Amino acid sequence: MTTSERKREDAEIRKDFPLLNPETAYLDNSATTQKPRQVLEAVSHYYESENANPLRGLYQLSLRATDSYEQAREAVRAFIHAKSTEEIIFTRNATESLNLVGYSWTADNLKPDDEILITILEHHSNMLPWQQAAKRTGATLKYLECDKTGNITEEDFRRAITPKTKLVCMTHVSNVIGRTNDLKTFARIAHEYGAVFVADGAQSVPHMPVDVQDLDVDFLAFSGHKMLSPMGIGVLYGKKEILDAMQPFLYGGEMIEYVTREGATYAELPHKFEAGTVNAGGAVGLHAAIQYINSIGFDKIQEREDHLTAYAMEKIKEIPEVHILGSDDPKEHHGILTFTVDGVHPHDIAAMMDEDHVDVRAGHHCAQPLLKFLGTMSTARASFSFYNTEEEADRLVDSMKTLRKRMGY
Repeated sequence: MTTSERKREDAEIRKDFPLLNPETAYLDNSATTQKPRQVLEAVSHYYESENANPLRGLYQLSLRATDSYEQAREAVRAFIHAKSTEEIIFTRNATESLNLVGYSWTADNLKPDDEILITILEHHSNMLPWQQAAKRTGATLKYLECDKTGNITEEDFRRAITPKTKLVCMTHVSNVIGRTNDLKTFARIAHEYGAVFVADGAQSVPHMPVDVQDLDVDFLAFSGHKMLSPMGIGVLYGKKEILDAMQPFLYGGEMIEYVTREGATYAELPHKFEAGTVNAGGAVGLHAAIQYINSIGFDKIQEREDHLTAYAMEKIKEIPEVHILGSDDPKEHHGILTFTVDGVHPHDIAAMMDEDHVDVRAGHHCAQPLLKFLGTMSTARASFSFYNTEEEADRLVDSMKTLRKRMGY
């Protein structure tokens, strides 16, 4: 693609995003993405034209709200290739989705001497629920380590899993170094041992095609706000036969079939896990986000994000004081560049870049065990989305070049 063609494509995409502007390079997309007009308009239309409590009323407005909510569920099902909408549970975010499994599945399926296997790559949201589950049940929590590029081999995995392993929990793409795990292979091995496989798709579902039937994961969690939709809507996919056997996570309205003074029977899937008034507006926004992603296409999304990652990495490698965590191969970063600068604290990096109108994240990225394993306690992170541009990557690099001088070196 020529420079002029890329600029025309940039302009065509960016016109849909009202918060993006030439003055600021927004490079914190792993934390949350900006929202296209199509998503904002869909949410606004819902609250202006269809707002009622879904699943509750028999009047027309409530029925329209219910239709919009369930259409969103069908859109998610198709997007990740689940077998049925019964396997799609709406939550607040990936964190809540993982906690749901961490409470409801482990309550009846873990006992002392069982093992939970997770990786050192995990976000705290895919670590703390399993720490707590181990404490409640007496199970043992084991960590599978990677190499310094984030790679975990099949041999590594086979050495770590045992006949005692009942649950394997693994990120699809690391939010720190962008490395992708081979979920299909690891899930197959886990099933050979009779273990259930939980996948954190927060950093993969927005950026690449994900087919839960092909991967054969038992659970997949992801957040809408990382894939162009409003905050406050997330998804838990689970195989129907496993969800059917699980106890509810939350109790209250709409998740019941019948209540007496002594107890209750629970609603069928997926409503058994969606107690209380649902986030219908968020689901509508997620539906619109899926439609928008499909209109761009993952081929285009991946091509643009891979290009920007390689473009930025090539220029950053020319700055000897800047060090990128993870692999030297841009395709193994999936738009995520986590870095340190000699002698400059990451919080100072972020503050000075903010002065240059470049938005990056600084801190431990909710992955403290991983950073400690990699030999650091804090880093800065730039993360690209398909709507970013070469000019924004240039601004990131230009700002990097000034940091040590501004700190007095």
